[in-house]
Amino acid sequence: MTTTDNEARIEASPSLPAITITREFRATPAQLHRAHTDPEVYTQWIGPSDIDTEITHWDARTGGSWSYLSVRHGENGREEYGFHGSFHDVTDDRIVQTFTFDGMPDAVSLETMTFEDLGDGRTRLHSTSLFDSFESRDGMLASGMDVGVNDGYAKLDDLLEKGGL
Repeated sequence: MTTTDNEARIEASPSLPAITITREFRATPAQLHRAHTDPEVYTQWIGPSDIDTEITHWDARTGGSWSYLSVRHGENGREEYGFHGSFHDVTDDRIVQTFTFDGMPDAVSLETMTFEDLGDGRTRLHSTSLFDSFESRDGMLASGMDVGVNDGYAKLDDLLEKGGL
């Protein structure tokens, strides 16, 4: 997928049921790590611009778990979408976790995020999500995840620029 400088590069592997996301931030690895592990910060940037996030459980440590609701307020009232997972490994430069959409509980993905220090206050985020099938992976791609990823990262850029981390 071709992107602009401000968009994440989202690619589907032709040989594995996997999605890779790569994006650079004007942030340190520690700031990006905190953005992904501190629930108060996480809710400020994750997901599409028209959705709020409500943490229902958060224990960001090796062996911990998490769950949250994505909430949209629209013409039909409040719409909720639940997500949950487990933190398998949380270190300073890497997070390994599972990700499950409650509406598709059999489609669990394993996500590995690393934070590459580029120097001069810049970090490249590498994320790989491995799915149980090509069908699950393709369903994720068709879900509009690119909007959520890019909207969320734009909000994270704003948070970083305003000194919120």
